[in-house]
Amino acid sequence: MFEKLKSDCCKANLQLPALGLVLYTFGNVSAVDRRQGVFAIKPSGVDYAQLRPENMVIVRLSDGAVVEGALRPSSDTNTHLELYRAFPNAAGIVHTHSTCATSWAQAARPVPIYGTTHADHMATDIPCTDFLEEERVENDYETETGLQIIRHFQEHHLNPDEIKMVLVAGHGPFTWGASPEEAVRNARILEELCTMALNTELINRDAPRLKDYLVRKHYLRKHGRNATYGQIHR
Repeated sequence: MFEKLKSDCCKANLQLPALGLVLYTFGNVSAVDRRQGVFAIKPSGVDYAQLRPENMVIVRLSDGAVVEGALRPSSDTNTHLELYRAFPNAAGIVHTHSTCATSWAQAARPVPIYGTTHADHMATDIPCTDFLEEERVENDYETETGLQIIRHFQEHHLNPDEIKMVLVAGHGPFTWGASPEEAVRNARILEELCTMALNTELINRDAPRLKDYLVRKHYLRKHGRNATYGQIHR
């Protein structure tokens, strides 16, 4: 019943070590099937070298209950659950502790838009949430992490269909996409943008933000109504 979903989820998880985004058992990918009302996610603490499609855990969207799988799901499952509920166009979610993105998260700083590589992917800074309050951490840490991301997007009027990545202060990055593969791709892009921004500040601590007209030009040529990037199929 869930074989393709589990296969897709496993394949996406295996891309994380291949792309240098995780060490040991860090990180996880989930893949949703909204028609069936479930998502598949990596089991908790299982080494990537041992991952198989049959290891993936199937979780119900309505109540977070495990409906298939012999192993415990990722400890971040409830964060994925909240994001799927709030971001209806997300079909895959990734959480890593990739070095540079996590460093910005630990610094509790959004990543400034310094160059056109960043603007090719979004027209804003990469957002970073505030730290979770102690009572929220004690309540249900993983659920509250998801709710913290959602609140940040709502309060700052951010569109999760345009900005498909976020840093959680003191914790690390989450990305999503229209497929598990796109979510993984966004995780790799996020790490690269964070590295470029760090290097920019190391070279010039007073580096200027990219001019608005350059941001618009680069973002719209890829994402605008009259985008010119890539091949046009008639």
